[in-house]
Amino acid sequence: MKKLVVFFLFSFLFIACKEETKKDKNNKTTVEAQKDVAFASFGEKIHPDGTISKEQIIEKYKNLKPGDTVTVKFTTTVNSVCQAKGCWMRLDLGDNEAMVKFKDYGFFMPKNIAGREVIVNGKAFVSEMSVEEQRHYAEDAGKSKEEVEAITAPKITYSFEADGVLVKK
Repeated sequence: MKKLVVFFLFSFLFIACKEETKKDKNNKTTVEAQKDVAFASFGEKIHPDGTISKEQIIEKYKNLKPGDTVTVKFTTTVNSVCQAKGCWMRLDLGDNEAMVKFKDYGFFMPKNIAGREVIVNGKAFVSEMSVEEQRHYAEDAGKSKEEVEAITAPKITYSFEADGVLVKK
């Protein structure tokens, strides 16, 4: 009797641990592939669902005036990160960049993520960046003294205050 119980127990475990299969439209059995992408999370916990593309955020920025904000979650590539302590990053927006700072300086980014794909969640806005601020960021980015001194006029920038960031591993 004990052998019979052990046999049924192992049979049950074997069946329970089997891979999930699915029949396609041609009645062929296929194994479900998991499509999860691994992300490192910074700041508030966010999920990759509901993310808009780089092209869609560019259109949103074009429709903003200084003082306007829009809450959004989008994906793009990191162009550069503050090399002093990771307190800002610049994101690729085609012919432009978005300057990202982190809500209440509550978190910082790794300094080595340039070129990596990220998802940022927060508030997008357009602002005017002073000469002094541009020079400060250029120094943080490790620009030469000549490059820093070449900054002589304020400029309109695409800005973003992130409350959460996912970095693709």
